Amino acid sequence: MSIFAIGDLHLPGHAQKPMDVFGSHWDRHFETISDHWRRMVGPTDVVLIPGDISWAMQLDQALDDLRAIAALPGRKLLLRGNHDYWWSSLSKLRAALPEGMFALQNDALALEGHIFCGTRGWMFPTVQQPLGAQDEKVFRRELMRLRMSLDQAAGLSGQDITVLMHYPPLFADGVGTPFTDILEEYAVTRVVYGHLHGAGIKVAFRGERQGIRYFLTSCDALGFCPLQIEGENQI
Repeated sequence: MSIFAIGDLHLPGHAQKPMDVFGSHWDRHFETISDHWRRMVGPTDVVLIPGDISWAMQLDQALDDLRAIAALPGRKLLLRGNHDYWWSSLSKLRAALPEGMFALQNDALALEGHIFCGTRGWMFPTVQQPLGAQDEKVFRRELMRLRMSLDQAAGLSGQDITVLMHYPPLFADGVGTPFTDILEEYAVTRVVYGHLHGAGIKVAFRGERQGIRYFLTSCDALGFCPLQIEGENQI
């Protein structure tokens, strides 16, 4: 089993939402993703999708997008992003997901000796940009949810832990954050995240820090090609 990741697919969700308004490189972007995906991913592989999956507002509007992803090879692990407004009731979502798709939300799942867990995350305070009261409240809640996810992961049997987040847990300067403190406490193996696009990609941290490997996986940052993060012939 190989593990791949690609996030921020931003599929249309029954809406006229052409992504090429963000640049010509987004033109027919899901076709490009699908072509690479079919060449790279096998039926027993796992693809991690850390948020911003569909522009849909309701679950029934997102089903065509979910089916399009499900039709691609491999098993898929989904995490909610800040634009996934259609993701409300977790039980209804899990009941509606096509076979071979799994939704993570502040919990954990083991597949063939690998443990996956995750939460959306949020902005974190910096010296240059402290958080307002409302953002601070959400930030604290997401720290709690990350710990809750990792507590569940710690109760499962597996050789490593991969954490999915939507928001970045740190920036390119490599300065630790309360998110990285928790990740290090639980000896996480790797973290995949998205959310950053365009000029924002340059502030992403990619690489190893304190024994944890961090991967930015927003699809435009990857050239609309799934990134292999574990397995044979890993890039």
